[in-house]
Amino acid sequence: MTRKTVRIAMNGVTGRMGYRQHLVRSILALRDQGGLDLGDGTVLWPEPILLGRREQALREIADRHGLDHVSTDVDAVLADDSVDIYFDSQVTSAREEAVKKAIAAGKHVYTEKPTATGLDGALELARLAHARGIRHGVVQDKIFLPGLMKLKRLVDGGFFGRILSVRGEFGYWVFEGDWQPAQRPSWNYRAEDGGGIVVDMFPHWEYVLHELFGRVRSVQALATTNIPQRWDEQGKPYDATADDAAYGIFELEGGAIAQINSSWAVRVNRDELVEFQVDGTEGSAVAGLRKCRAQHRSATPKPVWNPDVPATEVFRDQWQEVPDNGDFDNGFKAQWELFLKHVYADAPYHWDLLAGARGVQLAELGLKSSAEGRRIEVPEIAL
Repeated sequence: MTRKTVRIAMNGVTGRMGYRQHLVRSILALRDQGGLDLGDGTVLWPEPILLGRREQALREIADRHGLDHVSTDVDAVLADDSVDIYFDSQVTSAREEAVKKAIAAGKHVYTEKPTATGLDGALELARLAHARGIRHGVVQDKIFLPGLMKLKRLVDGGFFGRILSVRGEFGYWVFEGDWQPAQRPSWNYRAEDGGGIVVDMFPHWEYVLHELFGRVRSVQALATTNIPQRWDEQGKPYDATADDAAYGIFELEGGAIAQINSSWAVRVNRDELVEFQVDGTEGSAVAGLRKCRAQHRSATPKPVWNPDVPATEVFRDQWQEVPDNGDFDNGFKAQWELFLKHVYADAPYHWDLLAGARGVQLAELGLKSSAEGRRIEVPEIAL
C-alpha cells in the first residue's frame, strides 16, 4: 500500500462551517480512518494548511488538533508547488478573488457556495478553471443528507409516478443578538458583506431541485427583512440590510412546481429544520435531514373535511418510514471523498464550478423577481 500526501490549503477554517464540517468532520475524519483508499493500492493522506486572517486563531486550531501548518499569506501558499488543492469557505464577498488566484496558480479548487456574488463572476470562475485544465468542485452537501438520499431512492425507483409538486420548509429563529447570542455570524444579515437568505439558500435549492426533480425553468420569489436591527459579535447594534426570509415558487422541467419557504425568523414546528414534501400520482413522501416517510397510493386514507367535529385520525401515523438500507456518512466528508477521487483517480464528478454558477444564477434571479414582483425565466447557462 502506497501513501500519497495531499496538501490542501484550507481558507476560512476559523468560521463555523469551515472548521466543524470541512476540517474536523471531513479532512481530520479522513486522517482518523487512516486516509482515503483509492482502491488501486494508493491511500491519500490529507495534510491541511490552515489559512486565514487571524494567525492566533489558526494556531489555536492547529494546536488543538496536532497540525503543523498555518499561514495568513494566501499568495505564498498558492505559490508553493507542493500544495495540490485550494479550498475556500470564507465569507462570500472574499471568495471570488481568492478562487481566481488559486485557478491562476494551477491549484485544483474545491469551494463552498455561493461561488461568487453575481452570475458573471461565477461563470468567469468556471470558464477560467476549464481553460486552466484544473479539477474543480463546489460543495452541494444537502443531496448527501440521509433523508434526501432516501428521497432520491424513491424518485429513482419510480415510487411517485408523475411528480406533481414539491413543498419545502426551511429555517429557525436566529436570535437577534441582544439578549442571546445569534447562532449565525452578523455578516449574514448585511447585504454589503454578501449576506442574505436568498444568496445563501437559493443555491442549495437549485441543486436539490436539479438533482432530484429537474432543472429550474422559472422562479417567482418574495424576499423580506423581518428583523431590521440585530446585534453583532461584540454586542453592538447594526442595521440588517439583507433579507432574512424568502418565499419562492419554482417551475421545474417536466412540469412539477416547487414551493420553498426559507426563513431565519420562524420558530420550528416540524420534525426537522428542513423538510420537503413530494406529491405524485402514485405516492407521496416527506424527507428531512435524516428521516424520510412515504405514503403509497394504495395506502392513502380518505380524509373528509368536517370542521364541526374534532379530527379522529392521527395523520402522521399513516405514513411509513423509509428504511436506511445502509450506512450514511457525514455528507460533507462523503463529497470530499468524491472530489479527492475525482482529482487523483479520475472518478466522475459533476458538481463543478458551472453547477455552482447555476446556484448563483437562481439567487440573482430570485432577488430580481422579488424586486420587480414578477416571474422570471431561468435560462440554461454554459461555458
